[in-house]
Amino acid sequence: MVEDIEYQEALKKLKKYGQEHLLCRYESLDDEKKEKIINQIKNIDFDQTIELFNIANKSIKKIDGEISSIEYVDKSKLSKEQYEKYYNIGKKEIEQGKYAVVTMAGGQGTRLGYVAPKGTFKIGGGVEKSLFEALSDTIKEARNKFNAKIPWYIMTSRENNNATEKFFEKNDFFGMPYEDVKFFKQGELPMLDTEGKLMLDETGVIKLSADGHGGVFESLVKNGYLEDMKKRGIEWVFISGVDNVLAGLVDPIAVGLAITEGTLATGKSVVKRSPSENVGVFCKRNGKPYVIEYTEITEEMANARDDKGELLYGESHILTNLFNIKALENIAQNKLPYHKAFKKAKYMDANGEIIKPEKPNAYKYEAFIFDAFESLNSMSILRVKREDEFAPLKNAEGEDSPNTATQLYINYMERKTKGLID
Repeated sequence: MVEDIEYQEALKKLKKYGQEHLLCRYESLDDEKKEKIINQIKNIDFDQTIELFNIANKSIKKIDGEISSIEYVDKSKLSKEQYEKYYNIGKKEIEQGKYAVVTMAGGQGTRLGYVAPKGTFKIGGGVEKSLFEALSDTIKEARNKFNAKIPWYIMTSRENNNATEKFFEKNDFFGMPYEDVKFFKQGELPMLDTEGKLMLDETGVIKLSADGHGGVFESLVKNGYLEDMKKRGIEWVFISGVDNVLAGLVDPIAVGLAITEGTLATGKSVVKRSPSENVGVFCKRNGKPYVIEYTEITEEMANARDDKGELLYGESHILTNLFNIKALENIAQNKLPYHKAFKKAKYMDANGEIIKPEKPNAYKYEAFIFDAFESLNSMSILRVKREDEFAPLKNAEGEDSPNTATQLYINYMERKTKGLID
């Protein structure tokens, strides 16, 4: 039950920032919703919210600083000696229990026409495995291969956390030890209308949206799991999304490369299909690792080639990155910049009506994981084959759809059965 003093304090805070409209439907809410919106008002950083709105209304600046290509190691072209060197260094770290996996799984399968956590979506083609099961198979295989504990931390969202946990319970955690599977929620930020006002969602409380995959660092800290990793003696953390069914979650080569090159991170890449492919690419900005988005890269840069005829800016960022625990601690201490997106968003107006806009009406804000790279003096880049490590599931049909991801998965498993893949 919300005390009157709590309501008055919340109202005073809202008046300070010109956001008192958020309590316009307060009296019509049940006790649970009243308590929820008061707690939201207590916890929201309104100074940050104002700053975000100011960012949203600034014109987009072109990329500044000196951009140059980044060195990479092609996994498929390593000599036997190089491969064994990196592999054995990484293998030792994994066997000593210094490795963990983080899967970012806060999304729903909306774009796939699927109303449930995306990780519960089943790939077809006779495989009939959920994304979560396929990824758990990868981790379990590595646990057996290296005879090591490899804890799995899964970032969910407010929207899908309960359903995700129940899915794992129903499936007996896919054979993983319960104590080695941890769930934590992604952070959220308020959505703002075009006048800088926070919005109410369809239930009458403040409308929030996930803070992007770059929020994983802060969320790990807030939920106590960075500390949990340190207590377990973890030194290497592999972070990727749930929708890449072929993500190489446990990779001794990536670890060995970072240790050999003296870096605190390894980013995996696949070579661009063509200069015009709409993907962010690894590069250097003012000498530090950076990912330049496809909206920023010039046509001249996109088409530039080296003396071997390969694209200078051809290493696509595929959201599969390995970090040393020291890098995670450093990144988590500083907030990453937020990127704006202008979206259509349903909301409740002052009269309690649910408004379904026909065009974009709201700003949402997200941090991107690759913005953390600039906090590193250097990072290793490991080029991998698309067919071995990149089968994204983004769209209902066409490219990067269930059909393409399933076929890539089937092809991979067939090659593995034949001993063509380690």
